[in-house]
Amino acid sequence: MILISANGLGRQFAGDPVFQDLKLEARAGERIGLVGPNGAGKTTLMRVLAGRDQADYGNLSIRPGIKVSLLRQEPDFAPDQTLMEVAKSGLASLLDLQHELEEAAREMAEAEDEEDRARATRRYGELHDHLEHQDAYSIEHRVEEVLAGLGFGPDDFHRAARTFSGGQQSRLMLAKLLLESPDVMLLDEPSNHLDIEAVAWLEDYLARQTVAMVVVSHDRYFLDKVVTKIWELHAGKLEAYPGNYTRYWRLRTEKAKVLERQAERQQEKIADLEAYIRKYGAGQRAKQAHDREKKLARIERVETMRAIVGPPMGFGEVERSGDIVIEARHLSKAYDTPLFRDLSLSILRGQCVGVMGPNGAGKTTLIKALIGREKPDKGEVKLGHKVQVGYHDQGLESLAPETTVLRAAWPEDDPDWVQGDVRDLLARFGLSGDVVFQTVGQCSGGEKAKVALARLSATGANLLVMDEPTNHLDIWSCEALERSIREFEGTVLVVSHDRYFLNQVADRLIVVSGGKARVIEGDYETYQRLAQQDAEVAAQAKTTSPAAKAPDAPEKQKRKFPYRKSVDLEREIAEVEAQVAEIEDLLGQPATWHDPVKAVSTQQRHADLKRNLARLYEHWEEAVEFNS
Repeated sequence: MILISANGLGRQFAGDPVFQDLKLEARAGERIGLVGPNGAGKTTLMRVLAGRDQADYGNLSIRPGIKVSLLRQEPDFAPDQTLMEVAKSGLASLLDLQHELEEAAREMAEAEDEEDRARATRRYGELHDHLEHQDAYSIEHRVEEVLAGLGFGPDDFHRAARTFSGGQQSRLMLAKLLLESPDVMLLDEPSNHLDIEAVAWLEDYLARQTVAMVVVSHDRYFLDKVVTKIWELHAGKLEAYPGNYTRYWRLRTEKAKVLERQAERQQEKIADLEAYIRKYGAGQRAKQAHDREKKLARIERVETMRAIVGPPMGFGEVERSGDIVIEARHLSKAYDTPLFRDLSLSILRGQCVGVMGPNGAGKTTLIKALIGREKPDKGEVKLGHKVQVGYHDQGLESLAPETTVLRAAWPEDDPDWVQGDVRDLLARFGLSGDVVFQTVGQCSGGEKAKVALARLSATGANLLVMDEPTNHLDIWSCEALERSIREFEGTVLVVSHDRYFLNQVADRLIVVSGGKARVIEGDYETYQRLAQQDAEVAAQAKTTSPAAKAPDAPEKQKRKFPYRKSVDLEREIAEVEAQVAEIEDLLGQPATWHDPVKAVSTQQRHADLKRNLARLYEHWEEAVEFNS
């Protein structure tokens, strides 16, 4: 069932189109991820879909009776309301029905004749059935589940909502919308202000919902877990792809390659026609040349896809530091409660160390202690030989709002820098034109983040310390930052809640939680596997007696696939890869797409071969492991 549809939808500001001629459909139960570079118009489109903004042209149709709600980023509650009362207000319609049920019960009890009592009884039964269908009798449990999932504890429930921080109030607005459960939820960056644990809860919660939703997010891990469809908004146009973020990017890449091949072949054909026309246009074959002119005019040019490219970024060459960059011994720090204690570690030159943990666990305090900006309660920290520290703060508070972008990125007290150098630097981080003369206060969140990264690069520091650097960056800018970190010759210490980002850059992790700091040799996936193993061991310890199994007896691994020699599998993999190459060549030929039946069967054959190839690789990996 189509809940929202649009055709020819367009919006413009000051005469410039934000997007134009959009065609879209949102169906019941679909979980749609809306992606695109910063400035593409994602938030504007969400406001139009929610009815908070009007399109300049085109048609937007919302099915009658459908409730569409947009996540409010600003607080929306009375000054005296408690956290619990604000959250429950999302269930206002159910609470009204409960009051009607109580009124119907009172009418049943006070009815003076059978007709009034029968009417009240019917009304009571209808309301009861409706409330039961809406699971309204577990309201308290539902509210507490959502609040706990988003990081609120029982002690918070009866506090005045206005006493919470801005980030906590944003989480409260999210809780209210989740409890409201409209027919269509429009969620603009719902994972903002959430730590990894809360984001994981939100992923699971959203994936279980039956309502339709459109989600704007730059969190690729989140999009992979939640959405079933992607809308890409880019260069004023919207393209729909099935599946999650990873599948979308694979399909987009394949489609771009196919169109590129088609365009190349078409260009060769056009060149041949043009050459014939030039050669024979005025001779005996002028008629044939004229026919080719008509044929050339009828050719519909293949339109290749416009690439979405992030800024180049890059941190440049730096002075080589000593092999040991940070040496920490028995480090401890506490405020009201311990943040971490007895932490010892060495960070080596060239490593990227990620820091993760719940909000308020002490991640920022830890990195400041590691670089000497925060005094530990116990222990000592030493920076290595020739270590120069560059610091990127999470709130970007070091960027004065009244300072121009150009001046904010200019290295302090460095006579070697001139305006042209600074502008080149800013352009490398995606900031060019008039924006460099704007004040920082006039910039968007994404622009401010890029200014801070450009200034960090300008320091020439060989130890880059970054606190949540991906905040406000779009997906393509995140990828550029990941590439820049991987290519950096120095050392990086980075706090992040972006799990995809940590998988791309981190060699090691420091997990700060529950008053402890644990060092993990690996990325987020490594941490997740270890956490899963710990959970399984704990569960097994509860259900297995000590005498049931020798403590050191290893479990025998089970095969997933039948026994085959790895060399035989390698031979078959090569054969299938050759078939895939042949099919991809067919997909690149225009003739394939002229026959719809052939196009569909060829695409299906390509998908089957790719699935077979994935299984063969998995089988080969198992064979290598078991046969070695």
